[in-house]
Amino acid sequence: MAQPVTITVAATGRKITVPTGLFINNEFVASVDSKETIECYNPATEEVICKVVAGSEKDIDAAVAAARKAFKTTWGKNVTGFERSRLLNKLADLIERDAQELAELEALNNGKPVKIARDFDIGDSVQCLRYYAGWADKILGQTIEVDNKTKFAFTRHDPIGVCGQIIPWNYPINMWSWKVAPALACGCTIVMKPSEITPLTALKLSELIVEAGFPPGVVNTVPSLGSVGGAALSAHMDVDKVAFTGSTITGRKIMEAASKSNLKKVSLELGGKSPNIVFESADLDQAANWVGLGILYNTGQDCTAGSRLFVQDTIYDKFIPMLVEKFKQLKISHAFDEQAGGGPVVSKMQYDKIFSYIESGKQQGAKVILGGEKRPGKGYFVDPTIFVDVKPDMKIVRDEIFGPVLAVAKFSTEEEAIELANDTTYGLGAGLHSNDASQCMRVSQALEAGTVWVNQYNLLNNNVPFGGKKQSGIGRELGSYALEEYTSVKAIHWNYGEKLDWPL
Repeated sequence: MAQPVTITVAATGRKITVPTGLFINNEFVASVDSKETIECYNPATEEVICKVVAGSEKDIDAAVAAARKAFKTTWGKNVTGFERSRLLNKLADLIERDAQELAELEALNNGKPVKIARDFDIGDSVQCLRYYAGWADKILGQTIEVDNKTKFAFTRHDPIGVCGQIIPWNYPINMWSWKVAPALACGCTIVMKPSEITPLTALKLSELIVEAGFPPGVVNTVPSLGSVGGAALSAHMDVDKVAFTGSTITGRKIMEAASKSNLKKVSLELGGKSPNIVFESADLDQAANWVGLGILYNTGQDCTAGSRLFVQDTIYDKFIPMLVEKFKQLKISHAFDEQAGGGPVVSKMQYDKIFSYIESGKQQGAKVILGGEKRPGKGYFVDPTIFVDVKPDMKIVRDEIFGPVLAVAKFSTEEEAIELANDTTYGLGAGLHSNDASQCMRVSQALEAGTVWVNQYNLLNNNVPFGGKKQSGIGRELGSYALEEYTSVKAIHWNYGEKLDWPL
């Protein structure tokens, strides 16, 4: 058995005991065949927090077997929706009880401010679990008229089975809840692969799975490298569905592996290069606030980040200085600074990637009017950065950077704004700011994105579906639509009156 470690949070003095093993069948265990470990870093200090067991392909096999056994015996169609609802609500209560501890652990491993992890990520996760707890006993089919004298048909929405769930490092707890809640509500079992960069809170949440009373095997957690655990889940012949949030490149690999194995169901929430449009009729002060939230929230590590800003030429010279001042007001600091609105980016790899794009923007002729320089000292801190004079073919305009880097361009007409906004291979999010109601309706319908925000940005609700168009993914999370990702529809035809003559 892998031994837990005790982490002391220097800023608060809190001691947090963290499991380091693989969570299979409600127990934390060592790898079946591997001695490999994953080092977990604090991005504010660049120091190792602890090491956890790195799962192997055989460990994925063990977790899938546990999930399959639970699906056939203690979960799936063997437990009522009322019981699934009760357990989900209990899990939500436990997460709410431990919110401060979970937030501090999240802050250590991910870098985001404690207050944001606690009040937003964890608060939303609790709400997500409770929302789907409300759905657990309301998974309904249809009764369909065929012939009222002799037969009818009805449908069942059966749980799809064993689900491989692969979550990213930018919102470790939040993405855990988005995947776990609808799957459990529908009666599916889970093999969770958290990001190898931020596995600690997924392991801590696994303790609460046991405390809540879920049967062994219903939820399993296998920290692993994506090329090992993620690949194994995607190609596994006994996994019925894979849900993935992450890059478009990895999403392609998952879809390919799913098609080459058992044609398992796939849902993908992938990258974005989302446009944010400010029209001349907008409330400019509020628009600047929302633009700031759109690109600087979570230090820009957000798949819907509004990283391409288009400002109407009639207000451009007035709006840009307002925006620069707003960006300067946001403090990027360590996670335990109560004044911090953002923390370091998650890793050295991400830090280097962001600055490579900043250098590319400079070299290709864009003008930096804020930020764009490295801080001295430790920590993967990236300050808010604004580029102007950008061209459509620049890498900072085409590629997802996943950092607090904004590319700004002008436009003259509504038609031009729509054309510029839609000039991307992605289609996850988009925003527009205008006080012309007709314009809001026209533009929101014309934007090619799965989510469009009008006079706001980056806010999501658990009862509203979320997902992408184009190369930003397939399928939907959140809302009632997410239930469709974890169920399969069975049609049952019932004959109670027709006699078949034979031979034909």
